[in-house]
Amino acid sequence: MPTASMSGDALLAQLRSFVGDQHVHTDPRANRRWRKGYRYGEGKVLAVVRPGTLLEQWRAFKACIEAGRIVIMQGANTGLNGGSTPFGDDYDREVVLINTMRINRIDLLKGGEQVLALAGSTLHALEKLIRPLGREPHSVIGSTTIGASVVGGVCNNSGGALIRRGPAFTQQALYASVGADGTVSLVNHLGIELGNDPEEILSRLDTGRYSEADVWHDTGKLASDPDYSTLIRQVDAPSPARFNNDPRLLHEAAGSAGKLCVFAVRLDTFPSSGPSRVFYIGSNDFMELTTIRRHILSSFKTLPVAGEYLHRDAYDIAEKYGKDLYLLIKHAGTERIPTAFALKSRFDAITGRLGLGTNLSDKILQVINGLLPGHLPKRMNDFRDRFEHHLLLRVDGGGTEEARAYLGSIFPSASGDFFEADDEEALAAFRNRYAIGGGSVRYRAVHADKVENIVALDLALPRNTIDWRETLPDGIEQYIERRIPCGHFMCQVFHYDYAVKKGTDWLDIEHKIIAHLNGRGIEFPSEHNVGHLYTAKPVLADFYRSLDPTNAMNPGIGQTSKLKDWA
Repeated sequence: MPTASMSGDALLAQLRSFVGDQHVHTDPRANRRWRKGYRYGEGKVLAVVRPGTLLEQWRAFKACIEAGRIVIMQGANTGLNGGSTPFGDDYDREVVLINTMRINRIDLLKGGEQVLALAGSTLHALEKLIRPLGREPHSVIGSTTIGASVVGGVCNNSGGALIRRGPAFTQQALYASVGADGTVSLVNHLGIELGNDPEEILSRLDTGRYSEADVWHDTGKLASDPDYSTLIRQVDAPSPARFNNDPRLLHEAAGSAGKLCVFAVRLDTFPSSGPSRVFYIGSNDFMELTTIRRHILSSFKTLPVAGEYLHRDAYDIAEKYGKDLYLLIKHAGTERIPTAFALKSRFDAITGRLGLGTNLSDKILQVINGLLPGHLPKRMNDFRDRFEHHLLLRVDGGGTEEARAYLGSIFPSASGDFFEADDEEALAAFRNRYAIGGGSVRYRAVHADKVENIVALDLALPRNTIDWRETLPDGIEQYIERRIPCGHFMCQVFHYDYAVKKGTDWLDIEHKIIAHLNGRGIEFPSEHNVGHLYTAKPVLADFYRSLDPTNAMNPGIGQTSKLKDWA
């Protein structure tokens, strides 16, 4: 049973005995990289604990709960809404953050048709493991490039750029929960026979001591979202295709947002799409892109692989401020991204301790960016100059000829045009699209003198939306320094980043924009989860309470109570 009487020193001694002295970080300067969010959020912690096995994770988690502390579970800390770190210092109990990234094994099941991913395994490692088998994970590039964890994606019902696959989802997971009486229980819904005692179950999984005979394949439980490719084709439906508040996809670990301690998930993989072509579309008329989307989704026999939107302003941000990320992906591959982020974080921590600020690395990298030659293909830059709206359409199989014939029949028009990208242009187009997020963060860091913060809106429009362009409430434009719109166009999932001018209450601006957009069937957020920036709607808040009745785990998520027992 929980007892808050255990001193902090006694708990720390216990945690060190479980995971080793070197993996319990109590110095606020040394542990800043884990307790400060990628974009938002920071707060005090008693310690950052980094277990190296599932058994260590269980023991550390159980000890913290029994000592009456708050636990925040964390994967790669790549969340965009501050949901995997403390958020302020107004908690009513001490916080222990448990980072799982040392526990990173992935096992193949059914010859690679499924995988078992442990707590800290990454999307990139998963992609690399199954690529030789002709398989792909739920998401490629996107979150993969910044080292996001597989379990983190499931816990946040994270979306992705792939049109044929829905949000990360499974009903097969191994997790610990905290009951209403404060006791900790282990639940094994993996469909793998591992025994009954928690320490036996976790020890067997740690060492891989299970066989194919222990794996049940007719569990009746899902390991991916089976309906998305049908839902997205319903272009006249008045609701979004995907969003974090969708009760259809809230199940135990899926959508739990840190309200459970998840040890492993079982997921489907997907056949690789094979050779593909990219059609680069530009237009100055938003209706032209609306017509293209509705025609393709309702008429093409073969769904596209991806359809990514970026505004000219977002193109410019990515070109200038995401240049080093683009070049790193091009020349070193996505596998180097997590290492680069970790090195940058360490450098920022050192410069912060020396009184040089925590943005020095961004300023140095941006100077280097300015010295490097142009990196984007000429035809793309020409389209940037000519067109406000850009759509990157990736197709394969029979969809290639469908797209070629259809686009050739409508372009060139008075407002737009397209070209069929060669291999290098195709790679460049998608690298530039995915450099937008990093470019937005860099823009804020480099222009800290005139930018207060980035308001990052993550929203899903109804599938029957005709005019998808972002609008601002009256009087807000004067507070915006820069607009950075992009999104997953076929899904009608958009990311609207607004650089808010220095001295402005950026959170108030965000709330006013959300209030302005409410009532149109729009769901916030669409795929990055609520974090601490969005209010969890009743369905989601009730789900959190059902998982964590004492509010011991990640309290305050979705702007809910941070207090014990949801006071």
